[in-house]
Amino acid sequence: MTIRRLAVLSLLLLTALTQSGMFGSAMQTAAPAAEARSAPEQLTADTPRVTAAGASFTVPAGWSIMTGKNIVILRPPEPDTHIAIVDTQATDAAAAVAAAWGAYKPDHKWPVKVVTARPPREGWEDRQVFDYETSPNERAVVQAIALRAGSTWTAVILDGSEPTFGKRGAPIGLIIQSLRPKGYQRESFAGRKAHPLDDAKIAEIKAFVEDSMKTLGIPGASLALIEGGKIVYQGGLGVRELGKPERVDENTLFMAASNTKGMTTLLLSELVDEKKLRWDEPVIDVYPSFKLGNPETTRKVLVKNLICACTGMPRQDLEWIFEFKQATPESSLALLGTMQPTTKYGEVFQYSNLMASAAGYIGAHIVYPNMELGAAYDAAMQKAIFDPLGMKSTTFDMAKALKGNHASPHGDDVDGKPAVADIAFDYSVMPHRPAGGVWTSAADLIRYVQLELSLGKLPNGKQLVSAENLLARRARQVDVGEDHYYGMGLMVDSKYGVPIVHHGGSMAGYKSDIDFLPDSGVGAVLLTNSDNGGMMLGPFRRRLLEVLFDGKPEAVGDVKAQAARYRAVLAKERERLVVPADASLVSQLAMKYYSKDLGEIAVSAKGGKTTFDFGEWKSTIATRKNDDGTISFITIDPTNDGFEFVKAEKNGKRALIIRDGQHEYTFTEASLTVSSK
Repeated sequence: MTIRRLAVLSLLLLTALTQSGMFGSAMQTAAPAAEARSAPEQLTADTPRVTAAGASFTVPAGWSIMTGKNIVILRPPEPDTHIAIVDTQATDAAAAVAAAWGAYKPDHKWPVKVVTARPPREGWEDRQVFDYETSPNERAVVQAIALRAGSTWTAVILDGSEPTFGKRGAPIGLIIQSLRPKGYQRESFAGRKAHPLDDAKIAEIKAFVEDSMKTLGIPGASLALIEGGKIVYQGGLGVRELGKPERVDENTLFMAASNTKGMTTLLLSELVDEKKLRWDEPVIDVYPSFKLGNPETTRKVLVKNLICACTGMPRQDLEWIFEFKQATPESSLALLGTMQPTTKYGEVFQYSNLMASAAGYIGAHIVYPNMELGAAYDAAMQKAIFDPLGMKSTTFDMAKALKGNHASPHGDDVDGKPAVADIAFDYSVMPHRPAGGVWTSAADLIRYVQLELSLGKLPNGKQLVSAENLLARRARQVDVGEDHYYGMGLMVDSKYGVPIVHHGGSMAGYKSDIDFLPDSGVGAVLLTNSDNGGMMLGPFRRRLLEVLFDGKPEAVGDVKAQAARYRAVLAKERERLVVPADASLVSQLAMKYYSKDLGEIAVSAKGGKTTFDFGEWKSTIATRKNDDGTISFITIDPTNDGFEFVKAEKNGKRALIIRDGQHEYTFTEASLTVSSK
């Protein structure tokens, strides 16, 4: 399992900001009978339960539960995945996990890869995470979490298939988040009045961002804060690009990535106000050529479902990540027609960038029916959103953004050293830009948050969009985890008793977040120019709450723990990688490969390094020998790292296999003289 997949797994299980599904697992059809257990009980609704030691947790709807003396085993609708919760008295975390495996699956075969600590939280006085070494062809998710309250350990074992974890991330997050020791009451800010964001409070927030940047190796960030309808701070920290003196300020442009989605649904809100759309209108009535891979799902999709992450359509990004040179908004919509749902309609959270892209383009087509979809979207967003809000620098024009005051993307190299990254990868989102292509600044993006907090009213008093249709975007569409749900391009988290509306953004070398508390009139924007910025976003939201409500000081510890885990996993991964790539293994590669879905790979070995060139972007590769005897070729360039290609053979030809959470793609040896495109 590469560091890219481990990082995502950690994020899913321990923060449950579930937006990605790249996991793996050993296949099995039934939980092993290590001891006597009850017959499976199928639950039709989210149901609170307790372990033998009194720890509380929630069983997700549609899952089954079996119980034994000190063990609970939960299973989703798919029979290949289990979560075991075991109570035990043990001397330490390792002994607790060993006891849990003994009760659940005594003959498990995976060696421990790395053990990392988490700070005490949620009533647990000790928390340790055990990651296990697996081979990519196993598609295995195997992890254990040891939690201690007093003298009792509660160990959680996650053992399942990569596709199931890919689609069931939200209910798995619900189980982990809801697991608390007997008698513990979660901290709540309900009923408290937020402190004013005076100079001292603003300084606390700025100091957290600056310290986190140092801890995580983030070169630059831009921050803006709003309270009571007024922007109380906007500014920058750090540099726009490593090795250059230019500083980040409030007007520096960053890719805000998926924070485009909330603005896209704001456009739809205006169209609903104008009676040009209805939220409950079938999409095929608005745009007859709209098509998904499943006719039944196609007919069911309403306008509000285009960006609800609730239709059963999976995250399926590799097609547009690898093949985008010739892509257009029209081909973005056409790609949806090749996709199949992997869960029932409305059953579970599954994040789909292509569905969100369709939302923007269909809305734009209504505004400008005679224009090309991309031009129509750009023009509609400019007229309906950016101009009225005074977002003067915000743009979808990559060339324009890169000419001015902008932040360059950064990521860590294979040895964990921050470096400037090639921006070529980030062009991949432009054909699908309603889902994540906006370039904006903190000074501009806080104006969007200002509109959210004012319920659609501009500073001049004009009502840009009705409160009713602005708020419709925050209505619950599908749960993401405990006290956390997805609306339309916005999430609402009520974990601490006060609702905080937020959404993150992630493109290569750029990570961002918007957060606002409707009940307190407070909002924040954070933009970073590093992949490591993703580790700051959740803790930043927590720190904002701590400052406003005198919460327990947890955010700083969370950043330090994430950084420590990241570095531990990176170091362990590095031990297995051969850099430069093993020449004897590289010599076994073909010089060109082709996939009908993902295009071509040209293999080049020059100057002591091997490169995979995908046409649109490229990366240096490393090699790794897996425990099952297979060979992996793994991309290692900053921000493009972690794409794993497993050496294979198909129909007598050399092949490479790459996977995401729920899909597998094969590149087959191709002729050097004829382009396969």
